Amino acid sequence: MKEERRKDRNRLLGALALTGTIAVAEAVGGFMTGSLALLSDAGHMLTDISALGLGLLALWFSSKPADIKKTYGYYRLEILSALLNGVLLLGITVAILLEAWERMNSPAPVRLGPMAVVATVGLIANLVALGFLHRSHSMNVRGAFLHVLGDTLSSVGVLVGAGIMWFTGWYVVDALISALISVVIVVGAVQLVRDAVDVLLEAVPAHVDMAVLKELLLKVRGVRDVHDLHVWTISSGMYALSAHLVVEDPMVSNNDEILTAVKHELYDRFGIDHTTIQIESETYAHLGEVH
Repeated sequence: MKEERRKDRNRLLGALALTGTIAVAEAVGGFMTGSLALLSDAGHMLTDISALGLGLLALWFSSKPADIKKTYGYYRLEILSALLNGVLLLGITVAILLEAWERMNSPAPVRLGPMAVVATVGLIANLVALGFLHRSHSMNVRGAFLHVLGDTLSSVGVLVGAGIMWFTGWYVVDALISALISVVIVVGAVQLVRDAVDVLLEAVPAHVDMAVLKELLLKVRGVRDVHDLHVWTISSGMYALSAHLVVEDPMVSNNDEILTAVKHELYDRFGIDHTTIQIESETYAHLGEVH
């Protein structure tokens, strides 16, 4: 496990170094060539940097032990960082769209040769970053892989735009490409903000169907009812559950066997491994003192 985490950290570091370098190169290239599409792509790469950085943050924080004041440790800092990143990315998108609107009304010439060179270098770097990330089975790293894949497609879009402008002289294409890239940024940023807010509100994780989960618990031998059932996300890939299980007469049922069966079902089906389960007899459940 530790060896795999070390490999994941090295993969993320390698991809982050490449992505950060190319983001700077595209930003400088965008200013030098006058290409808003390149500047937009550099802005989009911030989503990749955010995803890679959050992946590294998650690995680092998960290694820090909990203490008497922070019994869950520092996992939620990852979520706060994701929320901040999402808001900043939305702000960047607004600025890009305003500039794109101005350029659609008054298209500006673009130095297409340097623009194509920078975009090509960015595309190659993104492909190398994908090579770093595709070998991992970690949810964190898979999420970062999808971000970099989106940026790879954006780099292809910049190159296509450069080709169209080269043959047609329609410089308005630069603004159109930047607007399309902005849409990609918005989709990623909104999803990032929504996921972060859901975690902070302790919403049910997206992959958990509460009706199916309750039915799964009721099928465990000895369980008669389930109430006060809650499922939430502590941090990326870390899920928690609390529930009250009403079981048949304690003289008949074996509570340890019930707990073992329930925990295995929760982990195997939904990946939930942080559980707090209160077991009650049917008589106690009817007393109403169950919270």
